[in-house]
Amino acid sequence: MNDYLVKALAFNGQVRAYAVKSTDMVSEAQRRHHMWPIASAALGRTMTAATMMGAMLKGEDKLTIKIEGGGPIGLVLVDSNAKGHARGYVSNPHVHFDLNENGKLDVRRAVGTEGTLTVVKDLGMREHFSGQVPIISGELGEDFTYYLTTSEQVPSSVGVGVLVNPDNSVLAAGGFILQVMPGAEDDTITFLENRLKEIPPVSKLIKQGLSPEQLLEELFGKDNVKFLETLPVSFQCNCSKERFAAAIISLGASEINDMIEEDGKAEAQCHFCNQSYHFTKEELEELKAESK
Repeated sequence: MNDYLVKALAFNGQVRAYAVKSTDMVSEAQRRHHMWPIASAALGRTMTAATMMGAMLKGEDKLTIKIEGGGPIGLVLVDSNAKGHARGYVSNPHVHFDLNENGKLDVRRAVGTEGTLTVVKDLGMREHFSGQVPIISGELGEDFTYYLTTSEQVPSSVGVGVLVNPDNSVLAAGGFILQVMPGAEDDTITFLENRLKEIPPVSKLIKQGLSPEQLLEELFGKDNVKFLETLPVSFQCNCSKERFAAAIISLGASEINDMIEEDGKAEAQCHFCNQSYHFTKEELEELKAESK
């Protein structure tokens, strides 16, 4: 089953819901950044949430999520858009701790709890929308719940999870976002609160082979959910040699000349996907000429 996201309504429109299988996406991030398990869990949870939040946008809109919790993993940065594409990285992909008291990856300790979660949305207008909340958990699902409820003022519940194999590869990843609409009945809210306490961790349900649709049926009950749309999702970076060439040109002729004289070449690497781009002396000479 390839990665994809589903949008749905439940209880006759009282609840808006998103669910996603993101195993391949997180696997690609793990492979590109050579991440150890805790980093895969932290970045994977963030990419999973970002993909669902991106699906709330339209057209060419996009968003950036920045998590700065003060922990040893450093910055967690993810971009996503309305088309199901996401990319991201952590500052330190090689953090490792023993399992926490619950026998799980200690994401909270790696991320830290002394900092902020920031979401910046580019909606095609002159000014970007920016929202920021303090990190309250470090486990990230609760932090995204707090962000959506506090900053965007939509009562929400976010579940995100990543399971990692002993060889560091990603076994399963996925998540859901539930949002209670204005006018929702008390009985619906109570049902959801109880169901969220009972349901197994989302990563285990994905590992068992549940599709995004089945994940929401598990939450709401088959008869209570109406599916609206599906969207393929993937790790995708928009970097290119041309973009880096433009960045080198912007440095100016003098700095490009220093590159030529000191190294006779240049190498640029994308933080988001780890792709490297090489520029020969001849290419740098051409870029220097363009910069003038």
